[in-house]
Amino acid sequence: MLLSELAGKEIINLEDGAKLGTVGDTDLVIVPESGVIESLILPERGMRSWWGGGEKDYIAIPWQAVKKIGNEVIIVDMSEKRGKSYTI
Repeated sequence: MLLSELAGKEIINLEDGAKLGTVGDTDLVIVPESGVIESLILPERGMRSWWGGGEKDYIAIPWQAVKKIGNEVIIVDMSEKRGKSYTI
């Protein structure tokens, strides 16, 4: 799959059906040596204001949590709190 094919897909949590964001709002952590995606990084829900300044909360979703990539959505399993939250 090409990276451009991921663009615009909605990221949905399998556990509760919550929309976590879209691939356009995310950053990808890619291992330079292999080109493998390590994780998706996106703003926490409720932290969408990009022009407010100050600290912002993000969540890193490990690529192993991705369960299915469909035509319009990416399903991730966050039921075990796999994501790592951090503040920038």
